[in-house]
Amino acid sequence: MENNSPNFIRNIIKEDLASGKHDQIITRFPPEPNGYLHIGHAKSIILNFGVADEFRGKTNLRFDDTNPLKEDVEYVNSIKEDVKWLGYEWDNLFFASDYFKDMYDRAVLLIKKGLAYVDDLSADEIREYRGTLTEPGKDSPYRNRSIEENLDLFERMRNGEFRNGEKVLRAKIDMSSPNINLRDPVIYRIAHATHHNTGDKWCIYPMYAFAHPLEDAIEGVTHSLCTLEFEDQRPLYDWVVANCEMESTPRQYEFGRLNLSNTVMSKRKLKQLVDEGFVDGWNDPRMPTISGLRRRGYTPEAIRNFCHEIGVSKADGTVDSMMLEHFVREDLKLKVPRTMAVIRPLKVVITNYPEGQVEMLEAEINPENPEMGTRQIPFSREIYIEQDDFMENPPKKYFRLFPGNEVRLKHAYFIKCEEVIKDENGNVVELRCTYDPETKSGTGFTGRKVKGTLHWVEASNAVPAEVRLYQPLILDEEENEENAEKTFLERVNPNSIEILQGFVEPNMKAVQPQDKFQFFRHGYFNVDPKLTGDGQIVFNQIVELKSSFKL
Repeated sequence: MENNSPNFIRNIIKEDLASGKHDQIITRFPPEPNGYLHIGHAKSIILNFGVADEFRGKTNLRFDDTNPLKEDVEYVNSIKEDVKWLGYEWDNLFFASDYFKDMYDRAVLLIKKGLAYVDDLSADEIREYRGTLTEPGKDSPYRNRSIEENLDLFERMRNGEFRNGEKVLRAKIDMSSPNINLRDPVIYRIAHATHHNTGDKWCIYPMYAFAHPLEDAIEGVTHSLCTLEFEDQRPLYDWVVANCEMESTPRQYEFGRLNLSNTVMSKRKLKQLVDEGFVDGWNDPRMPTISGLRRRGYTPEAIRNFCHEIGVSKADGTVDSMMLEHFVREDLKLKVPRTMAVIRPLKVVITNYPEGQVEMLEAEINPENPEMGTRQIPFSREIYIEQDDFMENPPKKYFRLFPGNEVRLKHAYFIKCEEVIKDENGNVVELRCTYDPETKSGTGFTGRKVKGTLHWVEASNAVPAEVRLYQPLILDEEENEENAEKTFLERVNPNSIEILQGFVEPNMKAVQPQDKFQFFRHGYFNVDPKLTGDGQIVFNQIVELKSSFKL
């Protein structure tokens, strides 16, 4: 599915190339390595790499690693893996930390031009002095230090003479500006911490709002694409590029971020879920991280097609998560094998089937894609069906198995329930049934008809498997009035995972991690790469078989 639909960013790029403003476009994807990427980042990846590919430009992968207190090489490696898995290759790999000396020199330039000063106010005091949306800020008492004193203090900051938070470097812009971002923003702070890339070489680090425009300019980025929350920072972005006298002048463009229903789109909150043990790591299949979606069984094609469909706009909005699931189904339905799996087993003994006999039945691997061929399914006297497919006292119009009723077994025969076996607590533990050998599927039997068709797994060759079913991890505020008043962690769904022990067909014994299947009547499933091994097979439900969502 190609993304050839018009959007305002593509139109801007077309105009810039046609006018000769740029000979070649350069975009960048600039994550901070302080967590794993999520589905919202996928939209940005697909946009930045996609427009560059379309217009024969280049895309840099750049790590905005200006905060050593939160960043880690683990996150760097996971981000690289996610970008590649989504199907993209960067033209250049950069780190903001590669430019620390250049950024320091540009800060010194600002001081020499009288456009930056060292401030001794605390973070709380700076916040108090900044003012509000309706009230102007007021000048710091240190705002008018001499250039010589600021140069000396800034060098001493670099040399490690001051404690964390003791001093900062601020841009000198306008404390009465209606845009709070221009009220002398902090552009350097002290952080005595080991950096993943530069070690202990630096103890002062540039703030993102100062570093980011410099990085874009150094790399010759032409179109700096970011989400709408950075729109108010664009004047500061332009101020930094102009006053630091950068040779290249990038332009920032903002687009609406991706929000999904029942989904957290904050790395800080996702990290909280990980750190407090609500999930099994960043790649838990319930997480909206790209690694979590990959482990659950989502495909890069489905994510790309979803992002292309929702498009690029100038407004934020929330998309129903069922729309993403729709694209997963559309991508998988012709690709993956069909199979039968019983996830809540109930044993059935077919009393008139010959003891010790096992016959092989033939079925298509995927009826919607005949080119995938056929598979062999064993059938014998003992099978498993779903507990949900039997009721001792059924309501009207219940067409599955109950005492005296006849149903078809998928790919096999008609069976009729003759006897119900219970344990001492009254729980149904086994059904005794008879079968009609004349009703074998594929033989052209045209006698009586039955209304119910059940899936099953032959018992003696069945492969034990753990099956994990998922519900949204976070309950949306809109679902009921109670949730509206709850904090983020109070809206974590206590029923987001259900773990079942079931059986699958014997040809599933050799499955590999990330193999995908459609389980008859249950949906699409993926072999979990983290938990499968040493004789254990774990399947994650990717999506249910059907949805009410209409595109």
